[in-house]
Parts: sequence; structure tokens; C-alpha cells
Amino acid sequence: MTDAKPTTPGAGGTPDEGQVPDAPRQLRSHQWYGTEGLRSFSHRARTRQLGYLPEEHLGKPVIAILNTWSDINPCHVHLRDRAQAVKRGVWQAGGFPLEFPVSTLSETFQKPTPMLYRNMLAMETEELLRSYPVDGAVLMGGCDKSTPALLMGAASVDLPAVFVPAGPMLPGHWRNEVLGSGTDMWKYWDDKRAGLIGDCEMTELESGLARSPGHCMTMGTASTLTAAAEALGVTVPGASSIPAVDSGHDRMAAASGLRIVELVRQDRKLSDILTADAFEDAVTTVLGLGGSTNAVIHLIAMAGRAGVRLTLDDFDRIARTVPVLANVRPGGRTYLMEDFHFAGGLPGFLSRITDLLHLDRPTVSYDSLREQLASAQVHNDDVIRTRQNPVAAEGGVAVLRGNLCPDGAVIKHIAAEPHLLKHTGPAVVFDDYRTMQRTINDPELGITADTVLVLRNSGPKGGPGMPEYGMLPIPDHLLKQGVRDMLRISDARMSGTSYGACVLHVAPESYIGGPLALVRTGDTITLDVESRALQLNVDDEELARRRAEWTAPPERYERGYGALYNEQITQADTGCDFEFLARPGKVQDPYAG
Repeated sequence: MTDAKPTTPGAGGTPDEGQVPDAPRQLRSHQWYGTEGLRSFSHRARTRQLGYLPEEHLGKPVIAILNTWSDINPCHVHLRDRAQAVKRGVWQAGGFPLEFPVSTLSETFQKPTPMLYRNMLAMETEELLRSYPVDGAVLMGGCDKSTPALLMGAASVDLPAVFVPAGPMLPGHWRNEVLGSGTDMWKYWDDKRAGLIGDCEMTELESGLARSPGHCMTMGTASTLTAAAEALGVTVPGASSIPAVDSGHDRMAAASGLRIVELVRQDRKLSDILTADAFEDAVTTVLGLGGSTNAVIHLIAMAGRAGVRLTLDDFDRIARTVPVLANVRPGGRTYLMEDFHFAGGLPGFLSRITDLLHLDRPTVSYDSLREQLASAQVHNDDVIRTRQNPVAAEGGVAVLRGNLCPDGAVIKHIAAEPHLLKHTGPAVVFDDYRTMQRTINDPELGITADTVLVLRNSGPKGGPGMPEYGMLPIPDHLLKQGVRDMLRISDARMSGTSYGACVLHVAPESYIGGPLALVRTGDTITLDVESRALQLNVDDEELARRRAEWTAPPERYERGYGALYNEQITQADTGCDFEFLARPGKVQDPYAG
């Protein structure tokens, strides 16, 4: 493999003086532009129509810039400008950049959940890259579902690609407090419900919680997954933690443009990067960061697209070997992503767990991860802890098994109150989220601090789309008594910025008849995180009787994308991909002549 070492870390480098020009017939785009037929003539004529000279593009690597920018996506609102920096790098390296707008997945605004549309963006990415004259791609995203969607689609095409993370927003501020997006929203909303603050304080918080473009600056799903992308080796070094509005973010975007052209020249495809070792290292990274439970679903789906089998058991096995070293909220106690960045970022973090990583695998910038981490340093031992002083002794996610979740469930146990990690209590069951919202404060339910709140019909099909309903609200009367955590169980997901003793991703989901559908109010449920057990304390004979009485709910969709989703979606333990996209098989490149 050609030496990929950049001239400066993460910069990608520029062609060496006297470099041999690109061999046009080796470029995929050549079949659109370089043949003698009518179609190539037409393609060249239409490129002239776009205003480009032959010298600007003929024989040069064509780089697709897939941009998830949108006016209604605050996490990505700056990516229109960052795309210009990517183009700058591509031009500098001798490539020809073309920007493509693709679906934006805004965690804030898209309902019922952007998880419903992750696979749609993955399909769009795959088919766009396959159907156009593209030699390589720069993928621009960051808000929760956009990172896995772009990488899933690009992996299915298997061209050279570099991922450009959107970057975290600036820290929030309110009355001399530093705020973490999401995490402090949940905290202060509970304070309002408990009567501790009022409307004036909430109005101030509205303006102080999210102060700039960029995704959540806690170690929520967005930061977790962009860190996973960097750990996989598909970003330039250090890219995942650069604040969105920092000038370093612009430079990183330009460096990514430089790098992708070199990757095309080297023919270093995503399949060279997205190996089984890379995914194992990404899992290690997520667990050591105390990252979002959502990463479990997304990494399993991403691995599947790369032809790698990744399972819940892999997460649980690795979790027992890696400590949590990132003291970043909500799993950590104190800091936010800007602190993490200036403490050394992901390179610094990875430098503390090198014995747990596969160091000889390639990345988009270096021939080996070992080489990439050679100069990495940590500058603040409280933000990125040492192995002797971890935030937690084991990885931040535990995988549970039992008669309530035969195909698994997950809990972010480092974000729960310790006394709930081994707990037995009576269930109060809600059949859907709206009913829960309407009745959670009903005194007749008899909810106490020992109650186990159970929400069903909120999984991949039941949600629909597996919304982030898993952090069920604590009843007002308990909040006023000072209760801030309860055991909650659902087949839904939870925001990566959330916290609490929330058992999530129960599989199979209740909507298709999983055991969660058989729970009744008053049944006792036992959680034992140390034993990795979740048990419904009802005998098999009674469960069989209940199963015989169960009837399937009506379909959520009768037509459209929702009907396709309902037909093809897989369960949480296998990544919630579409079956026809996840299955093995090749797709031919189109004939462009």
C-alpha cells in the first residue's frame, strides 16, 4: 500500500513535486468523461454548461461532497461554509469537487424520530455515489443518525471516503453555571416540575443552553458516534472533537479535502479501513468514553454494511476490559467536549488505551493507527483520566439477558444511581408514550420510588422508528420528594445526553409480540447489572397463557416510505437496518456509455 503519511498531522499532504499525473483510465469517472462515444460527449458538454473548463476536471479525481446542511438543522447549519473549505482542499490537491445536498436528519425537529429515516439517508448516499461520476467522497455530518447513515451508505459502495464531523457546539452558560446540551435540559426540566425553578429561569435557559452551531457538546450520541468514526479511522486525526465554530474546524475540513484526493490516487477504499479490528476498536472507544447506548445499534448496523459481524456479546465482552477514562458529561462528572478537545481529544484518549487497540490497521491518514497515535498527548488528567484513576472501572454500557429480553437489552449503568443497579420492584405498565404522558402523575397508579416503569410499543416498528422515549419522566410527586432516578424499562432508545437507570432496546420488541408485551401492572421485575440479568418474575405457564391471548396491533403505515420501513426493518440487536440493504450481495456499477 502506498505510504499515506501526511506532511502535517491530519493535513493529508499535497502531491509530491514531480508526482506522476493521474492515469485517467484508472479513475471511475473516466467512463463518464473519457470514452469516445456520444454519452461521454454529452457529459462533457453538460459540464461545460455548468461553467467548467476541460482543464478543471478532465483526468482529475472527481470528489463528491455529501452535505447534510439545512436551515432547520442547528447541528449542521455551518456545513454550507465548511463545504467550501473541503472544496479548497480538493482543488489544492488536484481533484475536482462536486457538492451534493442530501437528507438532513435533525434530532431536534424531525418527528417521530430521525431514526425512522437513518436508512433512507443511507440509501440515498449509496445510490448517489454509485450513480454519478464519482471517484471518492467526503461525507459531512454529525447529528446523531447522520454519521452512521452516511458511513453505512458509503461502505455499501466502497469508494475512498473521508468523514468530516460537524463538531460540538460551544458550552452553554446560565447564571454562572456551565450547561451541557440535553443533559442540563433534562435536569432543569425536572427542577421546574418539582417547583424548584419557574418560568423566568426556563426562559433564560432557552437562550443559554445552545449558543452556537454544532451538535451536543456532551458525550451524547453525536459526540459518541463522531468519536467512533475517528476511532474507525475514517476522519483525519483529532477531527471529532474540534468545536464547530473554531477556526481549526475550517482547517480540518480543508485537510479532509486534501486527503480524499490522495486516497483516490492510492485506491484506498473504505473496505481497507472498515475492518473487524477497526470495529472492535470503535466499540472499545465508545465504552471507554462512557458514550451513548445508541452507538450499540449504529455500530452493529455499520459493521454489517462493511461485511463485519458485530453483536451485543462483543459489546459486553469488551466492556469488561476497558475502563471509562473520559470525564465528560453525562457519564462523567464535570467536563464538556471543548474541554475534552483541548485535553488531547480522541488521539490523547486513545494513547491511554493502546494495549486494548489494534495498532497495525490503516486509517485514512496513516498506514497504521500506531503511527497516527505516535505523537498523541494528554494535557489534562482530570478530563482524560489515567488508568489508575478511571471514572469507572468498566465500560459504560452493560448488555442484559433474561426472559424479558431474550435477544438482549442495554443499560448505561454509569449514568444510573448505584442503588438501582440491583433492584426488584412492581411494574406499572404503559402501552404507549402518549398514554404515559397523560397518566404518569395519576395518584391512582400508586407509583413509588421502588416502582419499575415499563413502556412498550416504542421499538423499531412500534414507535414507529424507536424514538428516544426510554427516559420516562419521574412523577411530579416523587420529584418534589427529591427522587431523581427510578428503574425504567422499554423497547425504545434514550438520548445519549440523558442519564438514569433506563433499560433500553429490549429485544424482540413488544409490538411484534416480544416478552415486554406480556408484562402486566403489578408483576415484579428484577434487574441485576452485575449478573447482566433482567427477569420478569412470572412463571412460564402464566406467560404462555398470556401469549396465547395476545393480539398483534394494527400496522402503523399503509403506504409510502413508512410501509417500506415496516416491512424491512430489523430489530435492535441486529442494528435496525433494512433487511434488503443488510444482506450480503454485490451491486454492479452502472454502465455509463
